[in-house]
Amino acid sequence: MNKPLAKQAYGSIIEMILAGTLKPGDLLQEGKLGKELAMSRTPVREAIKRIEAEGLAVQEGRFLKVRTLTIAEVEEVFFLRRVLERQCARNSVAIDPRILDVLESRVLDLQREGPGEEEEQRRVDDDFHYALARAAGSQMMVRTISDLRRRTCMFDHSQVPERFSKSCQEHLDIIQALRSRDGERAAMLMDDHIAHARDAILGRLNFSVQRTKQ
Repeated sequence: MNKPLAKQAYGSIIEMILAGTLKPGDLLQEGKLGKELAMSRTPVREAIKRIEAEGLAVQEGRFLKVRTLTIAEVEEVFFLRRVLERQCARNSVAIDPRILDVLESRVLDLQREGPGEEEEQRRVDDDFHYALARAAGSQMMVRTISDLRRRTCMFDHSQVPERFSKSCQEHLDIIQALRSRDGERAAMLMDDHIAHARDAILGRLNFSVQRTKQ
């Protein structure tokens, strides 16, 4: 499978959903989308599978149809993330400093390279949050946070580009708090970090809603 084409198809279909070109209830058809995107069925099929896994498509009988995240769903996801990840940060003060070294190095690399490498941005973001969840010592916490993050992962830095530099700095601030073994500060910074991500996504959703009404 052509991974770059599948990634391109995914980004294009997500943008169509958020822009209202694909509306809730519309069918996700490989052939039709392939023609619109000037692609073969294979990358479109892989993109649709990913979109379904992220909760933006639902199977109804033989058909796969578009659904959109509601503002209430986003708020609920981020409420749960704030509760869980705040606790993870607080309980991660004993994390191996070598793990922090690697995370810090990767975040600094991202800052130097800028917001071009979306896949690496996603990997760094995932690895940062999962490292703290694992350090807190609960595999159930890791699985729950992973599930919650998957529900909004379509809102990467390509959809909310203003979050790129701010998110990097917030990660570095949390790492510094953990180096100082200041669990309460790490928890506060994590709470702010997730709240800022929530606000950016809600702003993007509200913009999409207003644009589809025009």
